[in-house]
Amino acid sequence: MYLHGTSKINDKGHLEIGGCDVTDLAAEFGTPLYIVDEALVRQRAREYVEAFKASGLRFQVAYASKAFCVMAMCVIAEEEGMSLDVVSDGELYTALQAGFPVERIHFHGNNKTPEEINMALDANIGCFVVDNFVELHLLNALAADKGKKVKILLRITPGVEAHTHEYISTGQQDSKFGFDLGNGSAYRAIEEGMKLSNLEILGVHSHIGSQIFEVEGFRMAVDKVADFAVKIKHELGLTFKVINLGGGFGIRYTAEDSPLPIAEYVKAITDAIISNFTNASYPLPEIWVEPGRSIVGDAGTTLYTVGTNKDIPGVRKYIAVDGGMTDNPRPALYESKYEAVLANRANEAAEETVSIAGKCCESGDMLIWDLELPKAKSGDLLAVFCTGAYNYAMANNYNRIRRPAVVFVKDGQADLAVKRESYQDIVGNDVIPARMKKPSLTK
Repeated sequence: MYLHGTSKINDKGHLEIGGCDVTDLAAEFGTPLYIVDEALVRQRAREYVEAFKASGLRFQVAYASKAFCVMAMCVIAEEEGMSLDVVSDGELYTALQAGFPVERIHFHGNNKTPEEINMALDANIGCFVVDNFVELHLLNALAADKGKKVKILLRITPGVEAHTHEYISTGQQDSKFGFDLGNGSAYRAIEEGMKLSNLEILGVHSHIGSQIFEVEGFRMAVDKVADFAVKIKHELGLTFKVINLGGGFGIRYTAEDSPLPIAEYVKAITDAIISNFTNASYPLPEIWVEPGRSIVGDAGTTLYTVGTNKDIPGVRKYIAVDGGMTDNPRPALYESKYEAVLANRANEAAEETVSIAGKCCESGDMLIWDLELPKAKSGDLLAVFCTGAYNYAMANNYNRIRRPAVVFVKDGQADLAVKRESYQDIVGNDVIPARMKKPSLTK
């Protein structure tokens, strides 16, 4: 059993996270329940910050809030000296409500609406990452309407494809994101952007994929971005002040995964930057990165209660839990794999191979295939590890199932960060048209 962060098995044979017995958490907060190991989140953030400090380069580590965006997480990001990457008005609003410093907010997205752009302009955020020509001119016009000049990065696709799931690779040429480096659109975007008086181009942004376990892809991306920077400086006279190399740093979900230490990723990036730009006699730019999964992924655990089971002799035994694709759609989307343990019987030896089914009315609602467990009984607690990233973020109300609560645990204290949805929350936005309402019956 591989335990992350502060997780351990206590003397009762129960899983404990952040000094809190998860059986107590289940009794207090119910299940399904997202549990966040706050100390591990802070440790991961500090690993990035300290690694960049060691490089001597100017930098920003921007937490990619799409991985897990709640106000408490925004507060932690601020306290740990991080910037914040948002991709929607909802994420921006969350950050603003949490009091996150606006000058450290970066706004991403391939289809920012005029309403979202105006909201960000009114908030005076630090930077827009511009994704296409439509946005380039729209942002300039909206900024002009408000008499503002805004800082931007241009997102480019460098043609580097990370070895990862095809649905989450974004650095290759065939992508919905960014200006392509190979076909000249990135160059034209710089030319056009330099002519727009309400925009200040800080530099470029590149993101090559997700769940990456090697550094060669990042080195290749730096090589291409540096060559582009030198070309732009020589031919257009613009010197990039900022190079943003995105995120994609991998974590360990199962024994099949072999991520590198955070410091190793950072050193590969910073060494490549220093080498490329020094050799080109180019001023060393400020380096930005955008880790999300690697900050919160292995700090999250989802706790379920075991319900029914179905044993098909010679085929499979299903164990059903009280959650599923409503709180974790990643197995259905990406065939993602997880490890899990019976949290209230964590010291007991495995006796059978089972598959963990969710409760949704969907045959594809499976969380884990072929998991070794003791004989699970109704009422047991199943803890699924490494659910901190893209689980709560992707949670939904399919079958009108209420989304779970989120608790942060640290030093034996458990604090509610997100309340469990109520039945009223489920119908809160429903409206019955007047023409469908039955007239009141009178005597």
